[in-house]
Amino acid sequence: MPTIEALNPDVPLYARTGINLASAGLGAKAISSSNEFFAPLERMLHDADPVFIPGKFDDHGKWMDGWETQRRRDGGHDHGVIQLAGAGRVLGFDVDTRHFTGNYAPACKIEAASAPDGLTDGTMWVQILRHSALGANSHHYFPCDSFESWTHLRLHIYPDGGVARLRVYGVPELDETEDGQEIDLVSALNGGRILAFSDAHYGDYMRLLAPGRGINMGDGWETRRRREPGYDWMVLALGARGQIDRAVIDTAHFKGNFPDRFSLQAADLQNFGDGLTDALVTDAMFWENLIPETKLGPDAEHRYRDEIVDLGPVTHVRFNIYPDGGVSRLRLFGRPC
Repeated sequence: MPTIEALNPDVPLYARTGINLASAGLGAKAISSSNEFFAPLERMLHDADPVFIPGKFDDHGKWMDGWETQRRRDGGHDHGVIQLAGAGRVLGFDVDTRHFTGNYAPACKIEAASAPDGLTDGTMWVQILRHSALGANSHHYFPCDSFESWTHLRLHIYPDGGVARLRVYGVPELDETEDGQEIDLVSALNGGRILAFSDAHYGDYMRLLAPGRGINMGDGWETRRRREPGYDWMVLALGARGQIDRAVIDTAHFKGNFPDRFSLQAADLQNFGDGLTDALVTDAMFWENLIPETKLGPDAEHRYRDEIVDLGPVTHVRFNIYPDGGVSRLRLFGRPC
């Protein structure tokens, strides 16, 4: 029974179950940089893993999949400013230098700011990752002990060089300014998280909870062709405890490989906390039906309201697809409580 922990045993928990607030696919943006001579800052925020393409050059030199500055000769250092996909608490970082060997940044530091209305000359910056050493061609995981909510980060690299990807794992700040307002309770931008799954052979399963519709068949969760009895599933934590009133299952771009059927189960585990255990995954098999087994079709948004069983407030859901296939987006609308 696979879990995210089992699939990535050497990766810190915050990187396995946290949300990448620096994801371009969720809306993170490159704001400014001191230098991006060899490769632009925005490339560092791409969701896909970095690649190396031998023999690929552009007008400035070797093409690199990340942010890369020119060699400094003035004794200073470089920095880049990004806007996070949403305000949130940061749990940890992955400063990834993969494919940067003789041109990686040897050290970094990260500062944060809370500027919901945008950065100004008077914006206050706070250090949330001290000066830390980096190596070549590697992931570098750093925990963050900050408990504040941040909207922008400033990555300093010393003195220059390249970073392939910056992942900023955290918990988005849930906007509850309007009491009783309906939101997508499982959206990554509202704190929804994927905890475990049976299989994710194709595509990018994290995009299942992303905003917007999928852009192609790789932009969503797709399992391998099942050659044995059973079905595929995914266990998710909602961003907030709430009553689910309607659901959207989007099979955009999945035409010959959409699931034949789906069902949703749910439970109220408000005292469970943030842990992920095999016991939770096992228990999920016995949760009550939120939507019983229901047919799906190809390349379409499927909307459900009357089919939803009133279970009261819930915190977790299990998404089952029969027997296998691909789903672009899952949305569960309701009101936090």
